[in-house]
Amino acid sequence: MIEKQHGIVWFTICRPTRRNAIDYAVMDELEQALQLVECDDEAKVLVITGEGEEAFCAGGDLQVFHQLTTKEEAHAMLWKMGNILYRLLTLPKPTVALINGKAIGGGCELATACDFRFARAGARLGFVQANLAITTGWGGAAMLFEKMAYDKALDLLLHAQTITAEEAERIGFVHRIFADSLRERCEKQLRCYTNKPTAVLRAYKEAAVGRWKTEEFRQRFFAEIERCAYLWESEEHDRAVQSFLAKRNK
Repeated sequence: MIEKQHGIVWFTICRPTRRNAIDYAVMDELEQALQLVECDDEAKVLVITGEGEEAFCAGGDLQVFHQLTTKEEAHAMLWKMGNILYRLLTLPKPTVALINGKAIGGGCELATACDFRFARAGARLGFVQANLAITTGWGGAAMLFEKMAYDKALDLLLHAQTITAEEAERIGFVHRIFADSLRERCEKQLRCYTNKPTAVLRAYKEAAVGRWKTEEFRQRFFAEIERCAYLWESEEHDRAVQSFLAKRNK
């Protein structure tokens, strides 16, 4: 769902029964939100969040994407979302992930692509892809190594467990924690941005994202997609997903 209010474009993933997991429809809607923010001078900040209080985003919807069995099929999906997150990463306006609940796997990649991450107190976050015998596949690792200290970023990826928003703030992944009234607190936090001229916001963002528009970074970003696609068709990944789905459906 896309809303615009007081200079903020709110993009809400509205799949609470699937823990706001990403499918192809969500990808298409996110592209629409990015297009709006890019083209509308009255849209000064993009905020991405999830519906409800349980989940920000549970990553890719395994019930949908587990049907992709070959590296070619997986690559097409990974490339589509990877391109969207690269576009989000280099968007010429400020972006915020408002983490209202669990952010798991690709949900953390989505949050990493944003400039700022605000989280509900006690929310849990985790790059858990390694537990499914794959890597981040939407550019998440490339972005994380750019935005965090090397050792902390690598530990998050290899540990592959969830941590609290408070711990994520301590290591520099989360920037603000709100106990309640997330949307209101977020809007209040962003007023100092939305009262600035759009041209100023664009100028600072263009200065910031120039380092991610280089050919060297693009190669690293999209090489990650190739590696994940290769691992996707492995027997280890298939067994791990089957085991995960069986436990969740008990």
